[in-house]
Amino acid sequence: MGFLIRVAGKNIEDTKMFLDIAVDYIIEGKIVAFPMDSVYGLGGDPLNLDVIERLNQIKFQEENKGFFLLLTDMEEAVKIAEFNPMALKLAKKFWPGQLNLVLKRKSPSIIPPEVSLHADTIGIQVPQNQLILTILNLLKERGYFAGILATSANYSDEPPSISGKEVVRKFLTQIDLILDGGVSEFKIPTTMVDCTGDTPVFLRIGVLKEEQILEALKE
Repeated sequence: MGFLIRVAGKNIEDTKMFLDIAVDYIIEGKIVAFPMDSVYGLGGDPLNLDVIERLNQIKFQEENKGFFLLLTDMEEAVKIAEFNPMALKLAKKFWPGQLNLVLKRKSPSIIPPEVSLHADTIGIQVPQNQLILTILNLLKERGYFAGILATSANYSDEPPSISGKEVVRKFLTQIDLILDGGVSEFKIPTTMVDCTGDTPVFLRIGVLKEEQILEALKE
């Protein structure tokens, strides 16, 4: 059975000890559930192939679905992805925030190809959620890659979880740690935009609307 920590309504300083535990778990190759900017996520060390395999098993997910990375900042992002002018403009405008960018992978890369199904692209996001950002920064402070492999906290083909209570009900006995931050603020997944070409391709629309993205590109 997993370890449940309720952090809803607490400030970051009050939860620091628990976030250190979450960092320990990630480094040890364990699976952690956490609130993201939009819905709840499951994740772990992106450099650990066992984490990828276990997440697929937990979600009853076929191995034809990739994952994305949550990163602490642009410094980490440019280590693993190629930013064209369009991607740079969107990252500067909307990060940290509700935007997941699909970009060309850098080659060679420290990120295993299994993360993105051996494709030459990868999905990345710098989140604004202070809890997950703190975990990412703690990883960086300890000298580890400041990224977390992430996927929505749901079984395959089911809607994503929008509260810690949902995650507990579905996954408490299957994962190692749940950070219960209460109900998600936005309750829908982040906007996802493919920036590998000359024009943006909208793969998913969330809180950020297509019009906002296109307007930002005109600036």
